[in-house]
Amino acid sequence: MRIGLVSAMHQELAAVLDRMPDEQRQRAAGRDFWVGHWHGHEVVAVLSRVGKVAAATTAVVLIERFGVDRIVFTGTAGGLGDGVRVGDLVLAREFLQHDIDASPLFPRFEVPLTGRARFPTDAELSGALTATARAVLAAPADTLGADVVAEFGLQAPRVHEGLIVSGDRFVATTPESAALRRALPDALAVEMEGAAVAQVCHDYGLPFAALRTISDRADDAAHVDFMRFIDQVASRYSAAVLEAYFGSL
Repeated sequence: MRIGLVSAMHQELAAVLDRMPDEQRQRAAGRDFWVGHWHGHEVVAVLSRVGKVAAATTAVVLIERFGVDRIVFTGTAGGLGDGVRVGDLVLAREFLQHDIDASPLFPRFEVPLTGRARFPTDAELSGALTATARAVLAAPADTLGADVVAEFGLQAPRVHEGLIVSGDRFVATTPESAALRRALPDALAVEMEGAAVAQVCHDYGLPFAALRTISDRADDAAHVDFMRFIDQVASRYSAAVLEAYFGSL
């Protein structure tokens, strides 16, 4: 088994590489791919860059060049669903592109010529990550430190499972997030890469899972220092969940 680990931000990739004792860099498609092991399991880690095209390119290279047989994506997202708070984790059970609209030729949100708008993640892989995520969030101070928990107000963080939506637009205003909630009332979170990777993995028949840490509510009320949140919270959550996952294999 060879697992592709994809991050959208440098800090998260660094947290992954810290746990790969023998990583070797290989250059492909303008990206650095780090090939190594985590708890003895073959891993290829890479920074996808931001946006759907960048994410799709990364996924294809992982599959075609590096022969991964499953992909896990970690990163941050804006919360949309009721009760999805800053510091919570969302495990995607399916993805949708919120900015695709080929109507009237095809229904809104449907990817033309596929007959579908929603692309599921792998149930078994997502279920395993959900279990490890719940264990990590049961004691957030053990992962983040009590000072970080207090700084960001991360009391009783939760794991959510369901729909994540993706688009090539950074959603950060109240009107935009409200419009998404009206159009897609079951959407839990919004980001910029996952749906593209889900579609690529669907085309290849490859298991895919995605874990997102909620950094804000995708509206005008965001007060978190985004880069510090990634460094102190999101990257540590992701690394801890993956550490527990690889340790359980």
